[in-house]
Amino acid sequence: MTAVIDGSNLATTGLINSGTAQATTSGTIVTFTGIPAGTKRVTMIFNGVSTSGTSILQVQIGSGSLVTSGYASTTIRIANNSSTGGGSISTGFAINSSGIVATDAVTGTLILSNVSGNGWVASITGSVSTVVAIIGGGALTLSGTLDRIALTTVNGTDTFDAGSVNIQYE
Repeated sequence: MTAVIDGSNLATTGLINSGTAQATTSGTIVTFTGIPAGTKRVTMIFNGVSTSGTSILQVQIGSGSLVTSGYASTTIRIANNSSTGGGSISTGFAINSSGIVATDAVTGTLILSNVSGNGWVASITGSVSTVVAIIGGGALTLSGTLDRIALTTVNGTDTFDAGSVNIQYE
């Protein structure tokens, strides 16, 4: 099951606009489409998102379709003032990193900011099961105007089993 949210009737009002929260309790990807042209910032909010496996959660963006390569993305896990794992991926913006267990629940945000043109920079902050902090970032330049953002896993097969996700854009 794949959830696709069509936001083609969404309009930028100069205020923070909100999508519709989607449960991450089944399926392998949640996609928000119809992000209006002229959007300069998109925030994806994770609330207790968990999957059935140990694949890294990632956010992909696109113009017409999702981009699946070319990302510069790094995330690190910190517990008790020391790193407990980290890593880089090129298939999306990494939300969590190595050391994942199937019971991990991610809560936090990815803030995607427009640098100029079709260039985007991501900043990731949050926690994993309230005991590990995650921080990270990345960058990607699209070939066209950003119109979609999606949450999935690197392997693309782990299924969501808890939580919810939403976006805000401005």
